[in-house]
Amino acid sequence: MEDYAVSRYLEAGRIATTVLKRVSGYVYEGVPVIELCERVERMIREHGAQPAFPCNVSINHVAAHYSSPAGDSLVIPKGSVVKVDVGVHVEGYIGDAAITISLNPAYHSLVTAAEKALKNAIALIKRGVTTKVLGRAIEQTIKQYGYKPVENLCGHKMAYYSLHEGVSVPNVEPLVGHQLKAGEVYAIEPFATDGAGVVKDSDKAFIYRYVAKKGIRGEIEKRLIDLVWDKYRTLPFSERWFTSFQLQELRSALSSLVSKGSLHAYPVLVEKAGGMVSQSECTVIVTEDGCIVTAGIEGYE
Repeated sequence: MEDYAVSRYLEAGRIATTVLKRVSGYVYEGVPVIELCERVERMIREHGAQPAFPCNVSINHVAAHYSSPAGDSLVIPKGSVVKVDVGVHVEGYIGDAAITISLNPAYHSLVTAAEKALKNAIALIKRGVTTKVLGRAIEQTIKQYGYKPVENLCGHKMAYYSLHEGVSVPNVEPLVGHQLKAGEVYAIEPFATDGAGVVKDSDKAFIYRYVAKKGIRGEIEKRLIDLVWDKYRTLPFSERWFTSFQLQELRSALSSLVSKGSLHAYPVLVEKAGGMVSQSECTVIVTEDGCIVTAGIEGYE
């Protein structure tokens, strides 16, 4: 990997870590989720970077992909388990990290299980190690705490302007695994639960991503798809970021573009049995004899 790319990954990671270090002070009962999402995204921009995706604030049995829509009325409930997932990009180079904050002491060990699984996986990362080995370490660690890993959520390889580059890092041991190469960038993100260990799609989606410009009809759709590509390329975005549109027409255009395959909508993911879910995530660059943690774990140890 070229030095310039490494420097951009490190900068994105530094900002993501800085934001995460401040997040826990804003998570408490009664806080509007939209206020937390927008505060995180604003802090990223104030540091001279851009969100790599809308801030995710996923609570209790909601495992991932909840980011407030415009006008959201959701607030953080008493005694909840709150996962905050932050993505930062600097010129297309991404830092992706998450923490879980438990407002109920009964779930502190659930949080610890995900954090320890992440640390154990990071300790194994170097060139030549397989994702099978990482999945086994994550699974065994979480089970040692008496919980289940979420088997259909995974970490992921990343690249320039790409959050998901086709290689997954499972939270359970797979039959086969990908061999890590020096210079590859991964988000490692164990999820632990006291539920079934599986997530399912809900009927809600508030995060979108560009797929292709096709089937475009009308001035609003054309204007929207052009703005998406110009501003975000293939990185995910929120309807909250398009304030120049009337909300009704914006939502209508988003729905139409999703139905045509021009945009992808990410369903909010919920634990199948309604179990509590914790998450811990960092970004690493694989090296010959280890890895560089660019975002996440070093920021809140």
